[in-house]
Amino acid sequence: MLLAIVPAAHALQSQRMVFEDLGFRVIRVDLRNDLLELHWKDGSGQPFGDIESLRAWGQSRGRHLAFATNAGIYDHKFAPLGLYVEDGRQRVPLNLARGNPASGNFSLLPNGVFAVDAKGKAHVMTSEAWKSAALPTPRLATQSGPMLLIDGSVNPAFTDASESMKWRSGVCAVSGDEVVFAVSESPVNFHVFARLFRDRLQCRDALFLDGTISQAYVDGEGYAGAPAFMLKPYAGILAVFDKAP
Repeated sequence: MLLAIVPAAHALQSQRMVFEDLGFRVIRVDLRNDLLELHWKDGSGQPFGDIESLRAWGQSRGRHLAFATNAGIYDHKFAPLGLYVEDGRQRVPLNLARGNPASGNFSLLPNGVFAVDAKGKAHVMTSEAWKSAALPTPRLATQSGPMLLIDGSVNPAFTDASESMKWRSGVCAVSGDEVVFAVSESPVNFHVFARLFRDRLQCRDALFLDGTISQAYVDGEGYAGAPAFMLKPYAGILAVFDKAP
């Protein structure tokens, strides 16, 4: 297990971790020191689509990209499929439609929400719990699915022997101040990925962000996750820049 503290003016920690003989890139974001942001479109309304475009946009504004990863599931028009809140503005509402799990991971219930509230505290919960909580509009939120962990238990829809192997990314809030992202370096099934969050990352609630196309970028380390030829345009990108806007 190799730990590398990223050499920049922030508290990001990036770690390569081996779990059950599979490699993962794990990034810890301390919200007390780092401003986590969510980006979909630039000022002209054009979607960023990829991390490199977001990095170039930041550089043009004197902001150096320290970390980025794709956010939640999107639809056939490359728009967020569920709740999307950026800078305190809800752009897409919560999606509680019941679908066929065979049609996509978002319909493999329960799905969930990752959010950072107006006070800077992180939350991961099921979409139903988010609706019931009726919290004030957060600073940022992305809905995806399925949930990997629910109150410390692996999503019962997963099976250990599943042959559905894909690159996968996910997120949990270890506490209100600490967010942990993980992306697999090779294909992995949902059950193993969920156990990584439970058994090694000490999470109680964790959310799958996306698969097959998922990557994480860390300044000084480059990209981890799916190979470049697998990528498609992203509908949302979670990011930390060295300089706040």
